[in-house]
Amino acid sequence: MNRAEHWNAVHRRRPVAGASWFAPHLERSLALVRAVAGPAARILDVGGGASTLVDDLLALGYANLTVLDLSPAALAAARARLGPRADAVRWRVGDVLELDLGEERFEVWHDRAMFHFLTAPAERRAYAELAGRALVPGGHAIVATFAADGPRRCSGLDVARYDAPTLERELGPALALVSAQRETHLTPAGVEQEFLYALFRRS
Repeated sequence: MNRAEHWNAVHRRRPVAGASWFAPHLERSLALVRAVAGPAARILDVGGGASTLVDDLLALGYANLTVLDLSPAALAAARARLGPRADAVRWRVGDVLELDLGEERFEVWHDRAMFHFLTAPAERRAYAELAGRALVPGGHAIVATFAADGPRRCSGLDVARYDAPTLERELGPALALVSAQRETHLTPAGVEQEFLYALFRRS
């Protein structure tokens, strides 16, 4: 089973609100986006799937949003939840490692809980290179991964875990670490998961 098939199966197997990564509002992500970008900023949510981030950004007046995910089922769930507001968002089905941006560039690259599924060094290098190309100079990447003491597996897959220096080494040199902070995510089942949220700036 390839990655797209795996994640389609995951999203079809259970409702969004029951998924381990689900949160009604991604408060940390929202705070970081608002700290670095205004409502006109071009924002790419990588692996955004059925996340509620897009709902809250639309409510705050952000008007240039793109959500990318491997799973059509995940994007369909988000679109159904948003109703008519979904027409204000660009939805892209695809693998970030194969993403063809053309001339498109963004002020913000947001990724909550996608990067840590890239367990092969070559995949991580490809991701870092694409993030660097995707951002305008001075743009920001917000990357949230499992912390060094976070889960070892998620949704049936192995994951990589990070502290701030390790994540900085993986995403450099085009992306410079600005700040990092930990967050304890409480899953819908009541399990605590330790996350690392890192903010990077494109040189």
